[in-house]
Amino acid sequence: MNESFKRKILCIGAGYVGGPTMAMIAHKCPQYKVTVVDINPDRINEWNSENLPIYEPGLYEIVKSSRGKNLFFHTDVKKGIQESDIIFVSVNTPTKTFGVGAGMAADLQYWEKTARQILECSQSPKIIVEKSTLPVKTALAMERILSSANSGIHFEVLSNPEFLAEGTAIKDLENPDRVLIGSSQTESGLKARDELVEIYQNWVPRKQIITSNIWSSELSKLVANAFLAQRISSINSISDLCEKTDADISEVAHAIGMDSRIGDRFLKASVGFGGSCFKKDILNLVYLCRNYGLTEVADYWESVVRINEYQKERFILNMLKAMFNTLADKKICLLGFAFKADTGDTRETPALYIANKLLEENAKLIISDPKALKNAKKDLKGAQGDISYVEDPYVAAKGCHALAILTEWALYAELDYQKIYNSMEKPAFLFDGRNIVSHQELHKIGFNVYPIGKPALKHF
Repeated sequence: MNESFKRKILCIGAGYVGGPTMAMIAHKCPQYKVTVVDINPDRINEWNSENLPIYEPGLYEIVKSSRGKNLFFHTDVKKGIQESDIIFVSVNTPTKTFGVGAGMAADLQYWEKTARQILECSQSPKIIVEKSTLPVKTALAMERILSSANSGIHFEVLSNPEFLAEGTAIKDLENPDRVLIGSSQTESGLKARDELVEIYQNWVPRKQIITSNIWSSELSKLVANAFLAQRISSINSISDLCEKTDADISEVAHAIGMDSRIGDRFLKASVGFGGSCFKKDILNLVYLCRNYGLTEVADYWESVVRINEYQKERFILNMLKAMFNTLADKKICLLGFAFKADTGDTRETPALYIANKLLEENAKLIISDPKALKNAKKDLKGAQGDISYVEDPYVAAKGCHALAILTEWALYAELDYQKIYNSMEKPAFLFDGRNIVSHQELHKIGFNVYPIGKPALKHF
């Protein structure tokens, strides 16, 4: 092994954030040894294989370029801690499902176990980097745990939140809008911060590396996701009004997006947002605000989540109403199960809500997705009803009464819908939850088309 590495970096947690982030650091910084550890041996085996545990365009090439040279994946957490100089903590921080704050607060049990394990195994000073999305002031708790043993070992805690979008994570890592590093404003805190700045400066221009106090950094991650989700909920709330007034949400979004004060990002109406971060982080922000007695602020941000739930409910009610108020024994093909295109991730995907509601109506489901069928099967394990999983959209649609486009995969915009229409039961319905197909053309073919935020195109 090359012992001339400048620094030894460890990441605890080999998930959607830890794996790609460390792969990029290893790829850009051959002078650093980068190790990723996880207690899940199956996940580590996949990182060491040709079939990585997550799908991201470009990820495999980045991993392959460094794996075995200066990028390593294994399960020995203790050894990793002992050997490292800098430790990124990228463990899961889901929403609590129990006790005080259930349904809103972040569940920090995995994070705390990791902090205690770092304390127990460390034999030399470490820089600890929070990579998981955490509530404000969590770094203070981390510092208290790490200094509790009076071991004489100094730990410096930094906050370095991720701003990755799934589907474009590698591009986001290679050319980030900004890298944010929060630290305590002490001499040792600033010195630790500069070490992390030095790592990122291997490929990120210094002007795009923002430094702040640690509390601002922790809060910035929650607020960034809250603002993005708020834009989606805002445009989705207007999509409902458009359907009632025969306005067209795409035209409204285009008109307001041309305003330079508003911009056109995150203004696509849809069946709703999903993913591991938006809902979790907003509810975390809501809980934080309530904790500080900021009731009006909490209510405002909670409404963003409520609109998202309403949008999914509305989609199902539109399906039910359009299809003669009964879905029983009707075959419905869901085109897409991932929460967005170019990922296999199904966490908080609107498709899961839609699928469960359709099953409650005794519909027969055929689920199709190019990358997410494995996760879809896990998500719907134990669900009662008739469910099939078919990757080929043409095979999946055959004999169905309706199609529901739930993920904006490019391939769904390019399908031969005449061929699909010919193979379906009539009248054939298409519910476009992403507004990605030509509604007029599909109507001409014979479909009864129900977009989001636009008048329905019907044949009866």
